[in-house]
Amino acid sequence: MKSRTSSSLPVQAPPEVMAALRKRLSGRELPALQAVFALRATAQQVDNAITEWMAGTAGSPARFQILMRIWAAEGRGVPHKHIVAAMGVTRATVSGLMAALERDGLVRSVEGTEDRRNQLATLTKKGETVVEQAVQANRGRLRAAFASLSADDMATFTLLLQRIRDGFADGG
Repeated sequence: MKSRTSSSLPVQAPPEVMAALRKRLSGRELPALQAVFALRATAQQVDNAITEWMAGTAGSPARFQILMRIWAAEGRGVPHKHIVAAMGVTRATVSGLMAALERDGLVRSVEGTEDRRNQLATLTKKGETVVEQAVQANRGRLRAAFASLSADDMATFTLLLQRIRDGFADGG
């Protein structure tokens, strides 16, 4: 059985597609398209791996993201609306995730003292344990995944990814 971490997206277009594209794309456009194929396949593989890693601890990357945000607040309540803004998702999505985290005993939400409509989330002891376990379990995995990159490589890689994101955000 194929592991979830393997990518089902091809890292390049089929040969017949590439041959047709070579006739229509410039010298700079063709490598850009090839980079997009590789980037998409890599992104899918990374997403699948992280989802698999989180399944054994926090349950999902989204749940882990919420738990980490609350954990980083070190006991100060985090308004649900800040979690919505940080994740860039709808209030309904966060409400559903928060309800599940509360049901699982990982998070507790209370009304804000200044505004009763403002829900403040804190971690329970069980939630703190889950975060610590997830961080510990995934430290080695992260090290292994990036073992072939030096610190300079990592800085360059991160910068290049940001530039690509900016290019797509600007409409390409």
